[in-house]
Amino acid sequence: MPEESQESQEQIVEAGKISQWLTENGFEHEALERDNLGVEIIKVEAEFLIPLATALYAYGFNYLQCQCGYDPGPGEPLVSMYHLIKVEDDADRPEEVRIKVFLPRDNPTVPSVYWIWKTADFQERESYDMYGIVYEGHPNLKRILMPEDWVGWPLRKDYISPDFYELQDAY
Repeated sequence: MPEESQESQEQIVEAGKISQWLTENGFEHEALERDNLGVEIIKVEAEFLIPLATALYAYGFNYLQCQCGYDPGPGEPLVSMYHLIKVEDDADRPEEVRIKVFLPRDNPTVPSVYWIWKTADFQERESYDMYGIVYEGHPNLKRILMPEDWVGWPLRKDYISPDFYELQDAY
């Protein structure tokens, strides 16, 4: 069976309600395919994250349920992901959206959303510690799981684990 080109494999993604609202209000983004639960996924460039996140907060997404980083594989860009929920008292099921920022491996830098959602504090620190994603403007961006002197980013798929790690004097 002949391989199809990448262009013919790409699907046209229908913009969801949130993506349409962002487009109507002039926010640069790209609608990605929804996840298996139907949650809308929006791709944004790092420089547009803060304006877009601020708009979504004003739109009613008042809860950052999860912020995480992940590595799709060696040579691929790293991803900083934000899962937002609109918490309302009278809603049967809260509205959800996922934001993804794709970052170059050699300089994965993105603005911190800590100033919009305080719950990003430890979550951004964990993404920094495990993947090396730098969250500019974070008030205390330092390692949270690994020792301060650890070299490298352990959850990157191209990470080479050291043969040993010598613990320093714990006293």
